[in-house]
Amino acid sequence: MASEIVVIGGGTAGAELARRLSCAGVPVTVLGEEPHAPYNRVLLAEVLAGRYGPEVIALPEVAVRRGVRALEIDRDRRLVHCADGTSVAYDRLVLATGSNPVLPPLRGIGDGLPDGVHPFRTLDDCAALSAAVRPGIRAVVVGGGLLGVSAARALAARGAKVVLAQQGEHIMERQLDVSASDLLRLHLEALGVEIHTECRVRGLHCGPDAAVSAVELADGYALDAELVVLACGVRPRVTLALDAGLEVRKGIIVDDELRTSDPYIHAIGDCAEHAGIVQGLAGTALEQADVLASVLTGTAARYTGTRALTRLTLTGLAVPPAATATITSGAAGTAAGPLDLAAFGDPTPRPGDDVIQLADATRGAYRKVVVRGDRLVGGVLLGDLAAVGALARAWEGNEALPDSVPLLHLLTNDGGL
Repeated sequence: MASEIVVIGGGTAGAELARRLSCAGVPVTVLGEEPHAPYNRVLLAEVLAGRYGPEVIALPEVAVRRGVRALEIDRDRRLVHCADGTSVAYDRLVLATGSNPVLPPLRGIGDGLPDGVHPFRTLDDCAALSAAVRPGIRAVVVGGGLLGVSAARALAARGAKVVLAQQGEHIMERQLDVSASDLLRLHLEALGVEIHTECRVRGLHCGPDAAVSAVELADGYALDAELVVLACGVRPRVTLALDAGLEVRKGIIVDDELRTSDPYIHAIGDCAEHAGIVQGLAGTALEQADVLASVLTGTAARYTGTRALTRLTLTGLAVPPAATATITSGAAGTAAGPLDLAAFGDPTPRPGDDVIQLADATRGAYRKVVVRGDRLVGGVLLGDLAAVGALARAWEGNEALPDSVPLLHLLTNDGGL
């Protein structure tokens, strides 16, 4: 058991590890670069939308040295040197440095972002956007993944005139198939979000006051913008590890005990790469924190990967009957209220896979699962998540589906399991 455990990073992974170690009576020092107490990054869009205050998304309290940035790791002396001039000794060090937003190579972005251009990754980013947004402001969100969709919905909820620019063929293409993406698009458009797909952003235009005035697309078309959100994905923060000579590919390489190439240093969360994968999911961070807490307290445990669902709730949307009818046959209707979404695995079938799909135009609901052999390998549910609990258990357990259950029953309210 380590006697001096130091964690660099006060995000979900670092805070959860510290909480578990503290509950086990193990002293731990957490160095958090942000001035805030640890918070749930997944709920930042709810804060931006005005649905939650920042205090609501706070994680269970752990002791964190806030506003302390780690500058260097001295592996020989087992010291972490910090920007405030202090040094912290460790027996075991845990890197939970998270990830940085990807800033695309756009014309108009030099050493810093122009006024009005914001990433959307931290509580400070959220506060800056909240201060800038107002009813009627022209806002462009660059990136149509989960983060971009969440930001677009939140800005629209605040009254902004939002355009979402997505380079891919459909929004949330990593998680959704085309049919599900089309349904999600209709819900966003009903909220007033204008969506452009297969649309590459080339640069930013600024006015005489050096504030952003437009987003230039590759075809030369310009979108007027007073506010721009860059939601182009994230990249693991690995600079500390690289400078310390640890093995790094896309992320910091770890084994099944979440140990790096230095036996006294571990890594978890968005910065860690296990078995060639950087997952970047909250569920992964929590599971890795659980495993590492066991390892550091002398209990045998191994991390073998995380099988997690992506969840998203869009509030206050309504789809007109004509729009709903374009998705699937059947009686057209409306889909009012919140839209719930869950996606897991790979929803794109291979030859020989079984695909079970149900669409309810009246309720604006869509369900699809992909079965390969006797395993559930992927699925998408929108609008009605009654079956998600049973499907999640089957997916996360990676167990054979029972022969006695017809495949269609996977999409019934109890998942047929």
